[in-house]
Amino acid sequence: MSQRIPPFTKEQIGTGAVRFPSGAPIPSITDASVDPYAKTRVPKETQVEGLMFWPQVKGVYPGLVVLHEAWGLNAQIKDLASRLAREGFVTLAPNLYTRQGGMVTANAEVATALAERIKEIDLLQDINSCCEFLNTRDHVKRNIHGVIGFGMSGLLAMKFACQRKRLRAAVVFYSTQLVLPSILKDLSCPLLYHRAGTDGPVTAQQTEGLLQTAKDFGKRIEVLNYQDAPSGFCNETQATYRPDAAEKAFESTILFLTDCFK
Repeated sequence: MSQRIPPFTKEQIGTGAVRFPSGAPIPSITDASVDPYAKTRVPKETQVEGLMFWPQVKGVYPGLVVLHEAWGLNAQIKDLASRLAREGFVTLAPNLYTRQGGMVTANAEVATALAERIKEIDLLQDINSCCEFLNTRDHVKRNIHGVIGFGMSGLLAMKFACQRKRLRAAVVFYSTQLVLPSILKDLSCPLLYHRAGTDGPVTAQQTEGLLQTAKDFGKRIEVLNYQDAPSGFCNETQATYRPDAAEKAFESTILFLTDCFK
């Protein structure tokens, strides 16, 4: 499959570290510039830390919060966030392990242990603050945001889409589980689910149930199946990587987001 040419080149993408309070008002750029102690004051609130990528061509772009897998905020997810920015989005990749020291690992046992220690309620608050932070940036369209979750973060993305009423789109890659129908009734935006066909935790029967629930509640949910692909098929650093499936999923994600952000 030939890879599409994105509207921006890698050289046109800016990148920078971000840090802002979780669950508290986000200081604007003006607030920080007029406060002489902004950089040295020790904040009282828990801070969200991460990386942001954006097209450096002058304009206003939709925002995307990109949630990493259990491995942490590693080079693979950073590269993906940069690639999404080349498609015309401002992407923010928070470190979901900030409360655990911001760890990154290539060890499966360590990754599992890190994922098991997260507190969902804290991370959902962090993701919401990511959207509020995007709303303070002049080059991001206000409240024109989406969320993308991979593996461990797939469930977080789905639950967040059922909490934030102003969200425009949610994309889930091979989540370890699905949200309950009682939660899904509050889904506030279209949802695209990429299901790994050889993925044990989420069965074809469960995704059929997901579609039926969507129909019952009048929600827009699309499910794409990759029959011969395992969980993690988009991660080129893992043995689970399947390039054809990964490219198909990426292309369909861009089309989906573009439609949702119209």
